[in-house]
Amino acid sequence: MPENLIARLIGCVASTQHIAAEGIRAESTFEELGIDSLDGINILFALENEFKIQIPDNAAQHAKTIGDLAEGVRALILAQHPGSGTEAGNGASA
Repeated sequence: MPENLIARLIGCVASTQHIAAEGIRAESTFEELGIDSLDGINILFALENEFKIQIPDNAAQHAKTIGDLAEGVRALILAQHPGSGTEAGNGASA
């Protein structure tokens, strides 16, 4: 998984949750980070805006870690923006 994707996803989570990005790793669980279901909804909205994707309502139900979420976002970027690669999803390179 591209480092940039993980970094951008961690940035969204950190910003939405008002926590330090340095404390978030791909292996971090939502429980460890104190993220509940309402927080999760806010995070999904932020990810949709950041990556210019539409996340189905039930898509995040099985994600337990930041890495799981990143894998799902990566798959949605590839499905919704063919040829964009996994780096941007919005046409911008970072």
